[in-house]
Amino acid sequence: MVETMRFGWSEEEVERAAGLLRQGEVVAFPTETVYGLGANAFDRSAVDKIFQAKGRPSDNPLIVHIADMADVEKLVERVPAHARRLMEHFWPGPLTLVLPAKASIPANVTAGLDTVGVRMPDHETALGLIQAAGVPLAAPSANRSGRPSPTAADHVLEDLAGRIAGVVDGGPSSVGVESTVLDCTGDVPMILRPGSVTAEMLRDVIGEVSTDPALAGQGAPRSPGVKYTHYAPKGEMHLVQGARAVDVIEELAMKAIRAGLRVGILTTAEGEGQYQTLVQAAERVYVLPVGRRSDLSTVATGLYDAIRAFDRYDADVIYAETFPETGTGVAIMNRLRKAAGHRVIAAD
Repeated sequence: MVETMRFGWSEEEVERAAGLLRQGEVVAFPTETVYGLGANAFDRSAVDKIFQAKGRPSDNPLIVHIADMADVEKLVERVPAHARRLMEHFWPGPLTLVLPAKASIPANVTAGLDTVGVRMPDHETALGLIQAAGVPLAAPSANRSGRPSPTAADHVLEDLAGRIAGVVDGGPSSVGVESTVLDCTGDVPMILRPGSVTAEMLRDVIGEVSTDPALAGQGAPRSPGVKYTHYAPKGEMHLVQGARAVDVIEELAMKAIRAGLRVGILTTAEGEGQYQTLVQAAERVYVLPVGRRSDLSTVATGLYDAIRAFDRYDADVIYAETFPETGTGVAIMNRLRKAAGHRVIAAD
């Protein structure tokens, strides 16, 4: 166990955290997507500490975060023209580009692949920390492997206190789901992980974009955060999909309550009132609105915080409403399916 220091977002505090990074330690830091767990991307020993802290499988590559476009040339062999256009359009922002890696990048960053994922976060504190550290930071999400990603410093400490050197508290993440990952090494760029930068947005800039068939359950996934069980609460989550979702959730919830279980229900601000009769009739039911169905970006922002809240309520089973798979909804449903272990109940 180590003492995990909590830093503020002032320039002085960020410099103290950067000093730990320069000493080969790992430090969690805020980004617009989720909190990352950073280490010097060129220090193999420091990067090993990320895997140790998270309990992360060693064959899961890490995304490298930069604060200056000049750092791209230190990390990759070449930048295709379409990737350059995407950098100009979306960076800083929640888009990771997979590019041919330079041999100087440690193998534990790339998981032995000949590619590396790179992004420039759209977060003033993150950029300031990377600049102060003086090196690109390899940084997966700052949670124990398999747990919901952290969107606040308190989430990081729930999982990693005593396992990392520090966390920079920059407030809640504004986007709430991990970056879109786009493989730019082929003739047609391929989405490996959906995020808030959608396929439609990418096509508006560079034209044709494909999607990794693994996202539809065909073949092995190729992106960080997709290959292994992830985002899961401690209770068993089920997605309830269809026109009768509310009725079916109520039926399932009452059955679980009669069996002595604590029940969580994931809904939206618009749907919260539909469960009031259930809440009044039972003590062990917790209804959490995750955002507004009319604005799916708010659902993305609140998703992981809500999933973690069910753990605080000791929910044994969780029933979650689903969302249209358009725009940001693609990323939301990708994360929910993983959190639920692909358990989906039809409610047609």
